[in-house]
Amino acid sequence: MNASQSSRTPITLVASGDLRQSANQVCWAAQAEMETRLIAAVEQLGHSVVRGHQFDPDRGHGFIASQREGIEIFKTLDPETPLIVAEAVWQYSHHLLAGLMSHRGPILTVANWSGQWPGLVGLLNLNGSLTKAGIRYDSLWSETFSDEAFLTNLKRWLDGAGVSHDTSHAAPFDAADVPEQARHVGEQIATELRQNKAILGVFDEGCMGMFNAIIPDSLLNPLGVFKERLSQSALYFETRQTTDREAQQVRDWLDAKGMKFHTGSNHDTDLTDAQILDQCRMYIAAMRIADDFGCDAIGIQYQQGLKDLLPASDLVEGMLNDSVRPPVMSRDGSRELFAGRPLPHFNEVDECAGLDGLLTDRVHRALGQPVENTLHDLRWSDRDASGTVDDEVWVLEISGAVPASHFENGWADAEGFRQPPMYFPSGGSTIRGISRPGEVVWSRVYVADGRLKMDLGRASSIALPIDETQRRWDATTPQWPIMHAVLHGVSRDQMMARHKANHIQVAYAHSAADADTAMKAKAVAAQSLGMEVSLCGVK
Repeated sequence: MNASQSSRTPITLVASGDLRQSANQVCWAAQAEMETRLIAAVEQLGHSVVRGHQFDPDRGHGFIASQREGIEIFKTLDPETPLIVAEAVWQYSHHLLAGLMSHRGPILTVANWSGQWPGLVGLLNLNGSLTKAGIRYDSLWSETFSDEAFLTNLKRWLDGAGVSHDTSHAAPFDAADVPEQARHVGEQIATELRQNKAILGVFDEGCMGMFNAIIPDSLLNPLGVFKERLSQSALYFETRQTTDREAQQVRDWLDAKGMKFHTGSNHDTDLTDAQILDQCRMYIAAMRIADDFGCDAIGIQYQQGLKDLLPASDLVEGMLNDSVRPPVMSRDGSRELFAGRPLPHFNEVDECAGLDGLLTDRVHRALGQPVENTLHDLRWSDRDASGTVDDEVWVLEISGAVPASHFENGWADAEGFRQPPMYFPSGGSTIRGISRPGEVVWSRVYVADGRLKMDLGRASSIALPIDETQRRWDATTPQWPIMHAVLHGVSRDQMMARHKANHIQVAYAHSAADADTAMKAKAVAAQSLGMEVSLCGVK
């Protein structure tokens, strides 16, 4: 390093982590390894790095683990310093946002290209949160931190020029060329929504620091959509009022449909029958509360509310999102609730996904297309090692909300595994399966520039050999459902550069032509409601 380089202002590095100590401890080794490679890359380009907070031997990690901790750390940092936020793990964005909102120096968010914990999902959530907050930032990702593309962009940022990404795949939606059927359906749904209104039942807001997942009422209400703010304590109470007989009936229905639960006897490490029955109780309770308040869709936070009281809500969420699910009767037994259709659920109370899911349900129902839809984590992508396809294949996974109707044989293809103990101390079953091949519409609602926006595109869910599927599960979370998605007309780096969320909404259509129609009808509906709509990778 020459004299002029050594005199440069050091780059400050910070890292947000989980609120759960167990997760931070387990994931720290991957974070430390990523930081070593990242720092080496910065030093190779003639700059030095100073960590803004140190490894804590008592806690066993070096993450910022709460909002208060983040605020106190940022008080000690020079607000003009160039700042790198390095993420190899899932992180809680609000740990950093208070500090980043008042930071005046350039900000670079960086993630390792790995599906393991996952840093990519954490990065996308942070980027979406920064975008909503109106905070300027650049973003990079890399598998090795030594590839030419990463080093070129890193040098640009270090030199003060900013990072350049290609986002030419996204174009403003033009309704002029939309077929009449799609136009009519989209406009009609927008009109009906504004006239008749809809309610999103929100079981506690702001799950896991996802600032980007909260839609301000001032943006949501003009669409005709309103929040019913519900408490998870009420869900817990209602769960405990559900009888053993009712819970067992739900479990018996799942068994009869062929779902396979992998159970054991150790509550701390195994999926137990008692955990499954509690999930069956929560399913009934959620349906009844939604009926009580006239909700059109609901979202359960779970993570920082119910995790110490009940098993995970994932099995519940998947059942809610399916037309084919155990029947639930009103408390007096006089009627079936939401009979023959899903009660759309937005996992992790992501309100952007809730609005998207509500529109998707109505558009697809009007067009006679499958109404079952879900969000997934945009988890990670890789080339297909089996050689089945030449495309980059995305791993879409989510611990909850996936309807079994997305699997080839429905519930018969569903397996229940215990949720990982470091995230879910009270256990609970997942709905693991492989999403069937088919034509898919993907979308995302997000907040930017003080308004609601929607990106839409097309994808194909493809079949891969089981060995390749297992490789991808092993590289991510093998207990969770997976979709092998090939995005149409959108490269890996274009998706990362443009997407403003850790989540992506998906829904099937009967054919490619039907998927195109459904995508355009939803685009018309969103645009008619006042959203800024972009089509990604498609015309």
